[in-house]
This record gives sequence, structure tokens and C-alpha cells, in this order.
Amino acid sequence: MRNLSEARRQKLNEPEGDDARVTESDDAFDYPAPPDAIPEWALDEASNWRRLSLFDMEVKAEERSGLEVEIRQTPLPPGVWGFHVARGGRVRLCVNSGLPHIWRRFATFHELYHLIAHSFGENFWGRTFQPLSKFESEADLFAWAAIWPEWMEGVCGAGE
Repeated sequence: MRNLSEARRQKLNEPEGDDARVTESDDAFDYPAPPDAIPEWALDEASNWRRLSLFDMEVKAEERSGLEVEIRQTPLPPGVWGFHVARGGRVRLCVNSGLPHIWRRFATFHELYHLIAHSFGENFWGRTFQPLSKFESEADLFAWAAIWPEWMEGVCGAGE
């Protein structure tokens, strides 16, 4: 595991640009603090996903999953970060457009990890000996690993 800098343990949650028009209160979201360490498996898995555009994320997710993937940033109810729906050979990831840029990326990577690593769905995982919270934690660690360079540079929502 790699230890993370305490200096970057801050909540950067001010919407910029087009996101500033969102009327949802920032209180609707509970922004997580970075983990104390990111496991090597997450850093390795996320290394090829860092800094990708949404389009490139879709292409990479399609290559990995064999499914047609669409990522949408759309208004969702307060407190809902995102979700994905799969039907047939298609998957749609919906991420709350009310989130600041860095947290939209976090939510996108979180949902993408479920798609590429937890592809059997909640019903299957519910029949395993692993709690569903373990899969949520894995998705969060992958998301942190994917956004970490942007987080460390303070790009978190500034000047896109």
C-alpha cells in the first residue's frame, strides 16, 4: 500500500463553470476523505484509466466489458452520486451533474469498476461469502486510485 499525503486531505467541493448553476445544496453530498493508503492492486488497475475523457472511458469500458457503454452526467436526486443499469448488451452509467468535477469523475470510476470487476451483479454477490460493502469499498479504492493524480495537483474542479 502507498501512504497518501495529509496535505491533500481536503474537501474540494465548489462547482465551477456550468456546474455553478446547479441549485442542489452541497449539503446533499457527503464527500469522502481520501483513504490513508491505496492498495497496489487499485493503483495498478487504475493506472490506464487516469485522465481519460468520458468518451475514452466509454471506449475502454466497452473493450473491457464487451458491452455498449454510455456515460451520462445528468441531474439526480440530492445525495445520489450515480448508478448504472445494464440491459442486454448495453450499459448506461448515470452520474449526478450536481457534483463538482472531481466527484463526478470519482462517481464515474466507481460505477465503471462495478461494471468491469463486479459484472455478475448484486444478486450474484449477495450469494457469495463477501459482503456487498466489500465491493463498494473496492470500487471506492479504484476510484481514488484513478483520480489521485488530479486530486494531488489540485485540479479538483478548477478550470475545465
